Amino acid sequence: MEALEIKTIFSFSLFGYSIPITETVLISWLVMVVIIAASIVLTSKLKEVPDGPQVILESGVEFLNNYTKNQFGSFSRFLGPYMGTLFLFLLIANIIPVVSPLELKVFGREFIPLFTIKPPARDINVSAALAVISILIVLVCGFSARGFSGWFKHLLHPLPMMLPFNVLDFGTRLMSLTLRLFGNILGGFVLMSLVESVFPVVFPAILALYFDLFDGLLQAGIFVFLTGIYITEAVNLHKE
Repeated sequence: MEALEIKTIFSFSLFGYSIPITETVLISWLVMVVIIAASIVLTSKLKEVPDGPQVILESGVEFLNNYTKNQFGSFSRFLGPYMGTLFLFLLIANIIPVVSPLELKVFGREFIPLFTIKPPARDINVSAALAVISILIVLVCGFSARGFSGWFKHLLHPLPMMLPFNVLDFGTRLMSLTLRLFGNILGGFVLMSLVESVFPVVFPAILALYFDLFDGLLQAGIFVFLTGIYITEAVNLHKE
């Protein structure tokens, strides 16, 4: 099925190895460009008394700082930017198909766009990479907060025989983050592709309000929320 295919746009050679650049990579770069450009524009003319977009920007930053401080304590200084960037990347990446041109077949005439924009998270490599980063941060924060001996003791809680199961828990969290994001985004994308093939106009625009906008926001929020829960547990210093 074309909706499941990850196309290679071009490739280049480096040290004798061919490196493919897929549409997923290009769209991910586009999302990063949007975030960087928006950051530059929104912070270029800050006022002492905020108004307009600056009010929304400062409210978002304040909410993020309060959330990370309450959840992560002293680690919030480092984790706040990550959590905020992760949410913005996933949000824009999930909803960016809204601006993608559609292929239309009307009155026997076919209109094929030069390009289409597909959500990067439908590629399991993107979902897995983000999940790996989050779990690695969980491990690093656990070591930093508890020390090696304290972290290892945590793996033996409540009984030493639980060691393999507690270790396996990190693997299940990795799989959970990966498959939840990948499955929901891919499922919504495939469903929208099927709808567009049957009802090329009007109806897809209505469904896009849910599958592209609301579901995109929901999946970004869930991924970041679960990451926050795992990190909070890792930096919790109470004696068990």
